[in-house]
Amino acid sequence: MVAPTDAIVPDHPPSLPDDSADLARFGYQPVLHRKLGRYASFAAGFSFVSILTTIFQFFGFGYSFGGAAFFWTWPIVFAGQFLVALNFAELAARYPISGCIYQWSRRLAGEVIGWFAGWMMIIAQIVTAAAAAIALQVVLPSIWSGFQIIGTNSDLTSHDGASNAVLLGSVLLVLTTVVNVVGIDWMARINSLGVTIEIIGVCAVIAVFFTHTDRGPGVVLQHDQAAPGAYWAAFLASGLMAAYVMVGFDSAGELSEETKNPRHVAPRTILSALAVSALGGGLILLGALMAAPSLTDGSLGSGGLAYVIEAKLSTTPGKVVLACVACAITVCTLAIQTAGSRLLFSMARDGRLPFAKPLSTVHPRFGTPVWPAVVIGALGIGLLALNLGNAAIFATLASVCIVMLYLAYLLVTVPLLVRRIKGWPADIAGDAAGTKLFALGRYGIAVNALAVIWGIAMAVNLAWPRPEVYTPTGGGWWMLWAAPLFVLLTVAVGAIVHRIVTPVRGLAESAPAVQIA
Repeated sequence: MVAPTDAIVPDHPPSLPDDSADLARFGYQPVLHRKLGRYASFAAGFSFVSILTTIFQFFGFGYSFGGAAFFWTWPIVFAGQFLVALNFAELAARYPISGCIYQWSRRLAGEVIGWFAGWMMIIAQIVTAAAAAIALQVVLPSIWSGFQIIGTNSDLTSHDGASNAVLLGSVLLVLTTVVNVVGIDWMARINSLGVTIEIIGVCAVIAVFFTHTDRGPGVVLQHDQAAPGAYWAAFLASGLMAAYVMVGFDSAGELSEETKNPRHVAPRTILSALAVSALGGGLILLGALMAAPSLTDGSLGSGGLAYVIEAKLSTTPGKVVLACVACAITVCTLAIQTAGSRLLFSMARDGRLPFAKPLSTVHPRFGTPVWPAVVIGALGIGLLALNLGNAAIFATLASVCIVMLYLAYLLVTVPLLVRRIKGWPADIAGDAAGTKLFALGRYGIAVNALAVIWGIAMAVNLAWPRPEVYTPTGGGWWMLWAAPLFVLLTVAVGAIVHRIVTPVRGLAESAPAVQIA
């Protein structure tokens, strides 16, 4: 067995017989089952972004701030995130290892920076998994009243709705945990099927909107429905909707050790997952604005896409669309939990987490890290319980987790920019057959620098203490400053955990890279 290493692997790999030997060069024994093809890899990233889930949730949020012209935040955020994705694609080609955000960051900036990148990403993924699961409450009771098991009021902010949301979300997290435990092949099948259904649903929604328009595409130039005050401020706030949606495209990199030919497949699927999501999401936004019965009566801001769908479709087709949304929520939760469990596994096998041995144990039959999946599921259910009686706290927590994602991305792009300025990469990387890998070449520094500037700007925009975002119905000062306070708390707790695991690092490095149950 091979012990993990912190060494920077040369950019130009020697001739390797297969993906397993390639992984062994990084100091890890191949133990995960390599079963994912190109579509399954794409599905992992697409389902994490999950435009049918997230746009359904946040359309009203964006519109209520910026009016119809908030549409333009979508291509702007896509352009910024695509700069980040280009850098991630290059790293995925050179370092095809599970737990990619952690692995990339520590190979670029050292163990401490890499550890905090992984720590922030873990926290963000746990909260994001819970936030995705709770979205079932917005959809299932509308399909069939029998899904409202607790009480009669399905509104998420009500006591009945909040309690039922915890129940539905907990059941979903239990199911996704079971799927993650029994094997990557089952996860890939379910996720790929769910993504196919989601893509069909996206196409159906777009078709309905564009065949039932009440106005032309010029609607995207209107901003008279925006929130009071300076429009630039409202526009920046409305951009949070797109920022919430276009994250998680790096999931293809998280599953590199389970992907066939990852040096070529992962870079392409990282970029395609984001690009396809941006195209489909943009058409949904435009179609909804053109098809909405009214832009001024307040219904579009409060009801979002559901308001437009209900207005344009009869009961049965509308419920079919909502069923597609429910499928999207399911595979979104599944993909987030899968990515999070691989990150936990990757850090644990390096001895960088408490309880590293069980967290790095791979089931000999299923080929999956069982305990990381269980931990993500259990902590997600625990967070769902926060929604009981106080949905505002959970909504705030779900918002600040996106800030954590952007900061984790910055802990990759900033060190990468420093390395580029110092001359990285030294040569053109290729695979075992001599085929060139994805690389930005002479554009690397410029693209990387713009990605860093973008990431900093969006992190500030997301964390800015806006009452309309963090305390829309009132709340304490700590909720208003929730994002910076949450970041400080995460860093402080992370520093304690890192200090605890650091003394045993030497023992971990002398141990096998992974334990086999």
